[in-house]
Amino acid sequence: MQFIYFPNPTNQITITGDEHKYLFKVRRIKKDELVKIRNLKDDYLYIYKIDSINKKEAFLSLIEKKLSPNKPHKFFHLAWCVIDPKNIEKSLPALNEIGVGKISFIYCDYSQKNFKLKPERIKKILINSSQQCGRSVLPEIEIINSSEEFFKKYPEFYALDFDGREIECNFYTNRPFLIGPEGGFSEKEREFFKNKLKLKGFILRSETVAVSISGKILL
Repeated sequence: MQFIYFPNPTNQITITGDEHKYLFKVRRIKKDELVKIRNLKDDYLYIYKIDSINKKEAFLSLIEKKLSPNKPHKFFHLAWCVIDPKNIEKSLPALNEIGVGKISFIYCDYSQKNFKLKPERIKKILINSSQQCGRSVLPEIEIINSSEEFFKKYPEFYALDFDGREIECNFYTNRPFLIGPEGGFSEKEREFFKNKLKLKGFILRSETVAVSISGKILL
């Protein structure tokens, strides 16, 4: 891990649970050693010294606080129609590491309505990924209940569809980039598409498209 996530760093903090296990059973850090902390909100890196350790807790004191941003150079907004949450969750670490700035999850016409996303679980996955890759601020996450709501909120967007023009190598946009579910888009939804693009090659799964598009635009 590049750092430990702690939501509210203060002058003295107490580490417990999984973070305690990682620091003292996996990395075997000892008293008086230094630990890097981020809250994944303000781009600051907090350096703490370990004052004392017991079997369940560790007590740390703040030594230094320094502005140390490590975030994407470009902003990309992925608009992803909801698919099986298990497949979404598997893709989240890659999307975070690539540098996606915002993900809007949309219940489109062909999204199965019984699929329920769990915001706290999504956040936990992104936190774990950020600790590994070093990203200093989490991507923004929102859940939109229908495609109509998405079209109203974001009237200017790009959509990935089979009859779109091929994406150019140097393509970039800060508008939302809409990706459909496994069943694609309905004809009603396509009526709102002003800017349509497509990828070369075979038909891809929704989660493969999400990672591929993000990588093509950001990397």
